Amino acid sequence: MRNSSLKTYKNLKVIVTGSTGFKGAWLCFWLYLIGAKVVGISLKPEKNSILFKKLLLQKKIKQFYLDIRNFKKLNQIIKKEKPDIIFHLAAQSVVSESYINPLPTMTTNVIGSANILEGVRVNKIKNLVYITSDKCYLNDGRKKSYFENDILGGEDLYSASKACAELTFEAYFKSFLLKNKKLSFATTRAGNVIGGGDMKKDRIVPDVIKALKNKTSLEIRNPNATRPWQHVLEPVSGYLRLGELMINKKISSSVKPNWNFGPNIINNKTVLEVVKEIISCWGIKKKINIVKNKNFKEAKLLMISNIKAKKELNWSPSLNFNETIKMTVEWYKKCFFENNIEEITTKQIEYFLNK
Repeated sequence: MRNSSLKTYKNLKVIVTGSTGFKGAWLCFWLYLIGAKVVGISLKPEKNSILFKKLLLQKKIKQFYLDIRNFKKLNQIIKKEKPDIIFHLAAQSVVSESYINPLPTMTTNVIGSANILEGVRVNKIKNLVYITSDKCYLNDGRKKSYFENDILGGEDLYSASKACAELTFEAYFKSFLLKNKKLSFATTRAGNVIGGGDMKKDRIVPDVIKALKNKTSLEIRNPNATRPWQHVLEPVSGYLRLGELMINKKISSSVKPNWNFGPNIINNKTVLEVVKEIISCWGIKKKINIVKNKNFKEAKLLMISNIKAKKELNWSPSLNFNETIKMTVEWYKKCFFENNIEEITTKQIEYFLNK
């Protein structure tokens, strides 16, 4: 990644599904800065979301508000726009929501993703980066990292939906998409992504930020759960790097089309360590209340290996844990107290590129 300016995307037609979401909005804005012709496909921004709205992305990209479970309308857009590449990020992305609304989670993450693959197939789209999650791995409680060829699965519906999305990709890939000598279709899995603009409920960083901003009680569950924390720009840069190499036919089809974009092991921290660092960066004292009762299961430990991406893509994470938290807090402060979102978002992308 460090040897790439991503100029490949300038003037290319790029579809991003999930454009109103957290990672999707960061990806759309970065592509906009590069000079790509971005087409967004997603549901309308959620009530409490801020990133898509405050970046005024609806004025910077061509946006379609659509549920990806509607294949007919989705296919019409793909057919009309004829993109050079699709980045598929649209999903139900919150573990707790899968317990409240299990069927929509499954239909969105599995059927919706299958609709993307079918749209790619019937319209002969040349390149696809298909984003799932590190939760797609069957978590067996190991204290070592998960690699791309490890078993997929999940005991909770969110994890199961991501594993199903991966299996659906593999079936489409082997049945229809594995035709060229160069890899043009790939699936990616990232660690726990944090950064400015995420406002989803039951995610640790948004929950802490809201408590600090609103001066309300701060409650956390699973304080000792360990996760591979990474700034949103890390996996997004991986998606862009992967797409760039596929567009330029730089990856042999002999390389399996699955990629982890995770932080280095040193960024694996407990939930409590993350919360304490956010509070420290915010600059106040705050009591942390541990909630012992919980209504859904979460893995205590999850790490993914980034060795393959380092070797095959020349991609590697750039930000250490302290930088990741500092940039995240800085973004929210600029948003809430200065309302200067486009400037701070642009500066953080530039800072990341110069690392």
